[in-house]
Amino acid sequence: MTMARKNAANLTIQFSLEEKIILEEYCKKMQRTKSDVIREMVRTLKKYLDSSQSIY
Repeated sequence: MTMARKNAANLTIQFSLEEKIILEEYCKKMQRTKSDVIREMVRTLKKYLDSSQSIY
């Protein structure tokens, strides 16, 4: 059983079947959860936003 995270929010995402399979295969290969992989992707977007704001 997993513990609830403080300040956590749930998100429902619709993927195409192909995208879902890609995510599942990646997670299996990397031995990571889908949530973990998606959280990392979102954090990457934050880094992109931070770096692009310094350009302007």
